[in-house]
Amino acid sequence: MKVNEVELLDVSLSDSNDQYQSHQEEENREVTIKKYNNLKLLKKEMKSFKKFDLFIKRIIDIVGSIVGIILLIPLTIIVAIANALSKSDNGPIFYLQERLGKNGKKFKMFKYRTMVVDAEDKINEIIKNDEELKKEWEDSRKLKNDPRITKIGKILRKTSLDEFPQFINVLIGNMSLVGPRAVVDDEIEKFGKQKDKVLSVKPGITGNWAVNGRSDTTYEERVALEAEYVDKFSIWFDIKILLKTFSAVLKKEGAV
Repeated sequence: MKVNEVELLDVSLSDSNDQYQSHQEEENREVTIKKYNNLKLLKKEMKSFKKFDLFIKRIIDIVGSIVGIILLIPLTIIVAIANALSKSDNGPIFYLQERLGKNGKKFKMFKYRTMVVDAEDKINEIIKNDEELKKEWEDSRKLKNDPRITKIGKILRKTSLDEFPQFINVLIGNMSLVGPRAVVDDEIEKFGKQKDKVLSVKPGITGNWAVNGRSDTTYEERVALEAEYVDKFSIWFDIKILLKTFSAVLKKEGAV
């Protein structure tokens, strides 16, 4: 073969290789665009699905909260009578505390009062000279043997009945039956990178953390469980949590 022919063959092979690479790049671009469009379509479908789920969730919240409030009336009468008969505690029946709702919006959360009237002022006195209690409080914002809890409060907490007034919050719309636990302002920073995710949904009376150990978990485990709820959210997941809640209440698991 002559030199000129070799050069021409080399140029021809080079052109063919360039064309092949160009063709491959074009195919790769088409595949990438197709994948991108499919992903956009999938996200759009998921968004529509989530909207439908949220609509159904709100319907369940309204129905559930109305039933809860009907049960709340006789329960409140019983609690009022018990408080009246208690000589050691003459404070109000309900306790309203400011909590963080969806997108960090603050609201007043209803609960039956289970602690002494000046409980928030007393906590600093209790943990001041006890390093063990101080660490327990800083780790979980709770004390397993909290001296501030009243006799009636212990019964309400053990049976989880102290949460019943939150049905009022659910009907108003600043809470849901199921969701992450509503936290106070100075507690949310403990959620770290998961803070915005957890605050992207309404807090709930019960939730993923509440039915998976609650007081028996570390704060890090709590954060992980609350974030997991947001990632896995669906109506069926909510129903599963509600069913586990009934079971946990009957077995008195994780109540504080």
